Amino acid sequence: MRNTGFFWFIVGIMLLLDIYTWQAIQVILPSSGRARLIVTIAYWVIAILAIAMILLTPYTHFELWPKWIRTYVFAMVVGLFFAKLVASLFFAMDDIRRGGTWLVNKVASPQTTRDEHISRSAFLSWMGLAVGGGLFGTLMYGFGNKYRYQINRIKLAYPNLPAAFKGMRIVHISDIHSGSFMDKKAVESGVKKILEQKPDIILFTGDLVNDRASEMNDYIDVFNKLKAPMGVYSTLGNHDYGDYVAWDSPEAKRENLERLKQIQKELGWRLLMNEHVVLEKGNDRIALLGIENWSGKANFGRYGKMNLAYSGTEQYPFKILMSHDPSHWDAEVRQQYPDIDLTLSGHTHGMQFGLEFPGFKWSPVQYMYKQWAGLYAEGNQKLYVNRGYGFIGYPGRVGILPEITVIDLV
Repeated sequence: MRNTGFFWFIVGIMLLLDIYTWQAIQVILPSSGRARLIVTIAYWVIAILAIAMILLTPYTHFELWPKWIRTYVFAMVVGLFFAKLVASLFFAMDDIRRGGTWLVNKVASPQTTRDEHISRSAFLSWMGLAVGGGLFGTLMYGFGNKYRYQINRIKLAYPNLPAAFKGMRIVHISDIHSGSFMDKKAVESGVKKILEQKPDIILFTGDLVNDRASEMNDYIDVFNKLKAPMGVYSTLGNHDYGDYVAWDSPEAKRENLERLKQIQKELGWRLLMNEHVVLEKGNDRIALLGIENWSGKANFGRYGKMNLAYSGTEQYPFKILMSHDPSHWDAEVRQQYPDIDLTLSGHTHGMQFGLEFPGFKWSPVQYMYKQWAGLYAEGNQKLYVNRGYGFIGYPGRVGILPEITVIDLV
């Protein structure tokens, strides 16, 4: 069975974490009695079920299970793993402390023959379990946030914006990931919020699906409601190409992509494939460019051809670029196309986990992406990274909520 070795490796890591975590739990349990028995049984039943889930995945038709079971079971298994991993950092600190104390005692009293047993610290055990348990609880809480669409409003001023376009309202969304949805009414509520903003134009910057065009079948009648006077425009993201699926043949993969393009036509969206369109208001014109996925990261594809999209736009005084991956901005846009005024991206989702307060934001994804959520500016150029409309992998959001961006050009 393909990848069986990888699963055995993961199972081994999980088992070691379980044993290590159990050593710490024993420190804070009573030495005997019913409470200890209950905790012991509960801990190992959950641990064994989690390991069995990973171990049996290659041998079962896991993809045929109901989506909600697959999604939440996988999320809880992964959540437990990371909770134990974080808790183990505290346990390791205690072990280092104990090892250091033992070594100092040996060096200071080399002639001693007595058994120098240094007990594990109950404080650090409690601390590790509290932090790990808090992380797991936070991830469970985040399940309820995945459809809590947040409207973020910004005003952008440009001296070179033609007069007719001043006051133009853009709604920017990204990363729908329809294959992850499990609540159609909740998704419809987000579409309703978009329409309530009365946008002049709606721009979608890629990842309509997780992998397969068929994921949109139940949601065409939801997203075809998106309308705006100047139109709805879209680009492709890295997930739209089906690169993460083992297709039966190259033809099947190509057919999937062609079907995805056709779906966007059925939605009434104008998909921009390394091209541009001219937006007109009165006697003024600006250029809207859209390219296929182009990433500055080696592990993501580069299908985009900026030179094709840009060609012919030189005459227009203001340009908006739709490019799914924000790493494109530093890697190519700023270096070679300094007259691109506004770039709109998505892709990162803000990792669906982090902290955001006025004047402060943090997410683990910032260690991979310099620009990962919100507005960035360098000279006269600006980049906005949408936090994503949908979700993938983890069926929730903690701190970084799904976003509908409203941009007013003033």
